[in-house]
Amino acid sequence: MTENVKHRRTALGLGLASVAGLAASGARADTPASTWDRIRSTGEVRIGIAPGEPWFYKDVVNGTWGGIGYLAGEAIARDLNVKLVPVETTWANAVAGLQAGQFDVMFVLDATPQRALAVDFPVQPFFYYAQGVLVRDGVTARSWADLDKPDVTIGVALGTAPDRDVTARLKNAVIKRFPSLDAATLAFQAGQLTALCFYHPALVLMQKKTQSGQVILPTPIRYSATSAGVRREADKTWRDWLGTTLDFYYTTGKTEQMYETYLASRDIDPSKAPPLVREAWTQKS
Repeated sequence: MTENVKHRRTALGLGLASVAGLAASGARADTPASTWDRIRSTGEVRIGIAPGEPWFYKDVVNGTWGGIGYLAGEAIARDLNVKLVPVETTWANAVAGLQAGQFDVMFVLDATPQRALAVDFPVQPFFYYAQGVLVRDGVTARSWADLDKPDVTIGVALGTAPDRDVTARLKNAVIKRFPSLDAATLAFQAGQLTALCFYHPALVLMQKKTQSGQVILPTPIRYSATSAGVRREADKTWRDWLGTTLDFYYTTGKTEQMYETYLASRDIDPSKAPPLVREAWTQKS
């Protein structure tokens, strides 16, 4: 009788161990592969692409992509020795696309508190952009105080951060609000504005478009950092590697080289454009 009990207990123990093993195996099977593991196993890194210069743009003639975000994707693909796969999306769907695993990274995605609730960001920034001003030819200004005068009319895109900032900063200048940056640019081109205020990389394009004015970064300089969004997951290898790599690109000048490569591709003289490296702003603005 005792021997039979021992056999039954042994069999029961083996059965439970087998069930536990199957459960653990099933749990592992249900756990999605990390982004890092997927990139290494497939030999591909997928980047989200949302049209909007200077971050991303598509050549309508040959269908190729350019812009600093795309060039960053090319750089990380080379460093990982994998294939770059662009996945078209929109800025509005960028976070949802990351959550759904449609792409592995979205460059030039600002790390806001709201976005950080849904996706992850490296600690290290991608680069910086300043709140700049495209001033009309003949206008001399170095500081915000130089622009805060009743005879100065500044155009902004309604509801943007530059709109809120100049409203709080400038008490004497005339501020005109437009439904979009393009509409404000048309007003600038028509001579209705003394200056146009927005983030400096976009203003460099507006200067090229209007063929007039000068982009300056008024002091004190107000700037923001942009980042790269990734899917939130337990394995932080991909996020951490990306942060280390972006920091390396920034400190070694590679990020600025990407920007200058983009500018040159659009027939813009990089030496006349404020850089993305904030440490150099006082030298060029």
